[in-house]
Parts: sequence; C-alpha cells; structure tokens
Amino acid sequence: MSVADTQLMPRDPSAQGHSTAAPSDAGGVADPLRRAVLDICSRAREASRALARASRARKDEALEAIAASLEAGVDEIVAANAIDLERGRSEGLSQGLLDRLRLDEARIAAIAAAVRHVISLPDPVGEVVRGSTLPNGLQLRQLRVPMGVVGMIYEARPNVTVDAAVLALKSGNAAVLRGGSAAMATNTLLVQRIQDALASVGLPADAVASIDGYGRDGARELMRARGLVDLLVPRGGAGLIRSVVENATVPVIETGTGNCHVYVDAAADLDQALAITVNAKTRRTSVCNAAETLLVHAEVARWFLPQVLPALVDKGVRLHLDGRSAVLADEAGVPSEMVYPATDEDWATEYLDSDLAVAVVPSLDAAIDHVRRWSSGHTEAIVTTDLRAADRFVAEVDSAVVAVNASTAFTDGGEFGLGAEIGISTQKLHARGPMGLAELTSTKWVVVGDGHIRP
Repeated sequence: MSVADTQLMPRDPSAQGHSTAAPSDAGGVADPLRRAVLDICSRAREASRALARASRARKDEALEAIAASLEAGVDEIVAANAIDLERGRSEGLSQGLLDRLRLDEARIAAIAAAVRHVISLPDPVGEVVRGSTLPNGLQLRQLRVPMGVVGMIYEARPNVTVDAAVLALKSGNAAVLRGGSAAMATNTLLVQRIQDALASVGLPADAVASIDGYGRDGARELMRARGLVDLLVPRGGAGLIRSVVENATVPVIETGTGNCHVYVDAAADLDQALAITVNAKTRRTSVCNAAETLLVHAEVARWFLPQVLPALVDKGVRLHLDGRSAVLADEAGVPSEMVYPATDEDWATEYLDSDLAVAVVPSLDAAIDHVRRWSSGHTEAIVTTDLRAADRFVAEVDSAVVAVNASTAFTDGGEFGLGAEIGISTQKLHARGPMGLAELTSTKWVVVGDGHIRP
C-alpha cells in the first residue's frame, strides 16, 4: 500500500491517539512471533516520545557517540562482516550483492564521516513551513514534526542500518529495522553499538531496534503494525519492494528500482558523453543509480559507439546490443563473448551488475518514448549542447531525477547535500528522489488565539 492508498482507507482506530498497545489477533490468541515483533514496535513508539522532545544538542550528541563507536569498533565490525560475506559466497550471492554487503575499514570510516555530516545539518523538527495571522487575529503556524516510528526493510546493505538509524534519530523518529539474513552478523553488531551509544547520552536504546531475528515472518508483521509504525520504507530489489507494497497495511514510500538511462543526443559533446557514460555504468555497478541502458542518437552513433563500447568492455561490462549497435560493435572489434542480443527483458532490467543494454534511436522523441516505456522512474540523463533538447527531455521524462550533462551517479542523498539518505523515492506524494531529514517529518498546524470562538 502506498501513501496515496492510505488516503482512501478508513483510519485504523488503533492509530487514533497513537496507542502503544499491540493490536490483538482474531480470537484473542496472539502468535508468539507476532507479539514479539509488535512489542519491539511498541517500545520504539514509546521511545519516539522521548526523541520528539529531545533537543538538537542531545540528538547530535547521540550521533557523535554513534560515529565514535563505529570508529572504535572497526576490527569487530569487519570480523562480523567477514562471517556474512563467507556465508553469502557459499549461498551464491551475486558479486553485486556481495559488494553491497562488504564493509572494510575505509567504508566504515566513510559511514562515520556521513554520520558527522548529518550532525552538521539543520534539525528539521520545529521548522515553520508557513504561517500567517488571520483577519480575526488567530495565529497559524505549520510546523515540521517527526513521523514517529519509521520502519525499514532492506537487504544486504549494512550501511543502511546506520543511515536509517541516524536520519531517523536526527529527525526525532524511532527506527525499527529489518536488514535481512545476508547481513545478520553485521547488522546485529551495528544495532547493538547504536543502542549502546544512545544509552550513553541518556536517550532510550529502544529508539533503534532490529527484528532480523524473526526472519521473513517478522518482516510481514512489521508491514502490518498499523497504529505502531507510521511509515515503512522498503529498500532493495524489485521483488522486495513489490512484496512490501502489496502486503503492507501501514503507509509505504516506495524506493523504486533503478532502471536508469543515459541518452546521448545528436548535439552531444562526445568527449563528455564518453566520460559520463563510463562513470554512470562502472563507478559502482551494484547501486541503484548506475546506468542500465544507453541510448544513442543515430546521427552520432557511428562515431560514438566505437569509442564507448570498447571503453565499457575494458571495464568488464557485458553489452546487450540492438541490431545497429551490434554492427558497430563488431566493426570496432569488440570481443564477441562480451556481446549479447538485446531483448525486451534487457530494456526492463535493473542489472545491478556489469551489464548494459544499448540501443541506437532515430530521434529525441524516440529516446523519450523508450525511457517513458521502460524506466523505473529513478534517474535519467541526457548529454547534449542543445538547450531545447535538454528542456524537452527534462519536461517529458517523468522520473524522480533528470540530469543534463551529468552522470546518473550523482543521484545520492550525500551528493545532494542531504546527508546519508534513507532511500530514493520514485513516488510522487510527500517525498520524491533522495530522502533526507525533511522527508522523514510530517507537519502539524498550531493555532493560537486569545479566547477566540467561531460564530
């Protein structure tokens, strides 16, 4: 269920007044697993009350304690992560998922640095979105307030454990996390360190909790914890996101899959196009902002493809080519073992790996039509020196982010100055694109009168 769907549903009575009591099972008999998960959510909701009252200084103190704990525990975290990596290899996880799962000293240092960047960001809670004084003297203010309890369901991404916790805490929310079995050892240790850091500054440890120990059944209960969880954010592959959207009874923001496109226009600077294409595809192939399809205008294909295709192959990229681009690849001497015929399945696929679909298109209109048909609505890029072409692409491509003469790799909360993101929303309500602190708040109207009554 999406945010839009919740507006069409009768409000759950259990949500009124934000009761912390766990919803009961039919017949009055509660399943032990369900009771355990709902108890965690109930304690998170109680903890969220303390966070809603916490000053920025207290929340920032907690974040600094988390960053310091990560740095102090590098060896322990890497050792736990090695257990997950070994299990992942034995279970046949793809190289893309193993890359997302891996933590080393440099990545842990980067996560700690991201936490400190969030400390430097303004606290959104209490911000006046708008306000006015009515002719009758009533004073109105619309303020940002925490959501309450934010649930996260994700897979093989231990960095998200820290990102989600830190963004939730800074915006005054509690977080209930389901990080998946692939990162069980790493996430267990990270959550423990976060809880210890919270307790060290006098904030409730229950403000960040994990339900990983309850597996997929626990995840399903989190999806149904209406009245205890205010917002659920799935972050992962298409199957995970679809499962959450179809089964949740709490409001969901979809962080959609990243079937991202780069379109090289007839008026492109081909040197820029080469650098942008290679960066968008190969900087990190396992992330959602990596390019998965390259579209090239027919007027520049004969010059551009013989440059870019060998450059991609040199980086280990397997090419899924339409007929025209396959001919040019052959003429450029691209090894046949790195070339596959493109099908509709390729245009629809988020590879999250070293694969790229390539097509030659006859016009800007054809490029836009292709993107609108196959895109997941995440990020698309156009490379062009023609301002009219750029304007049309921006206006007609219906994605959360559209880049002009820039790599898709920039679609990232940190790059946008938002701090570590909780996800990239491909929806159109409340939040769209990288979700930072402001997107984890709601608003509240405050009305101040002086004995006013309505006639």
